[in-house]
Amino acid sequence: MGIDLKAGGRRVGHKSSTKVIKTQNPYTRLLIKLYSFLARRTDSKFCATVLKRLHMSKVNSPPIALSRLAKYMTGKDGKIAVIVGKVTDDIRLMECPKMSVCALAFTATARARILAAGGECLTFDELALRAPKGTNTVLLRGPKSRAALAHFGHSTSVLNPHTHDGVKPYVRSKGRKFEKARGRRRSNGFKV
Repeated sequence: MGIDLKAGGRRVGHKSSTKVIKTQNPYTRLLIKLYSFLARRTDSKFCATVLKRLHMSKVNSPPIALSRLAKYMTGKDGKIAVIVGKVTDDIRLMECPKMSVCALAFTATARARILAAGGECLTFDELALRAPKGTNTVLLRGPKSRAALAHFGHSTSVLNPHTHDGVKPYVRSKGRKFEKARGRRRSNGFKV
């Protein structure tokens, strides 16, 4: 039994996600066009990385808080922080330092605090005009591990009780009376 090469062989699901733009957001689609041109014509690693991150899903482009941003930008005066994602406010940060930030989106309070500190909020098309090759920029990312990620994955079943043992169920409460029967006891169906 050979591999049916006419039907496309065995490599299933290996199509590059950067070939087809998945998002329907018109602004992101235009930015992908812009940065694919810049990456091709300038041979800039910065542009290529931004382009790759523009293609990423929402889970893979986590938001970054102002406090984390301020921490990463200490001693980097005159440089522009670049985040391919959202910048959120952090009430634990007492004073927001003056900084130039370029991001896909800002929450209203984060934008207000950056501007009040004398900083500036840039969009990616403004950044392309100011620093097409990414000179004097600091490319940052938000934290990948979040509380919500504990719930992602396949649920377990009778047929395969150990598909994803680490997947946390959405349970109303973690007490004696809540979801402790089938699937949680040997005597009732199966135990995970």
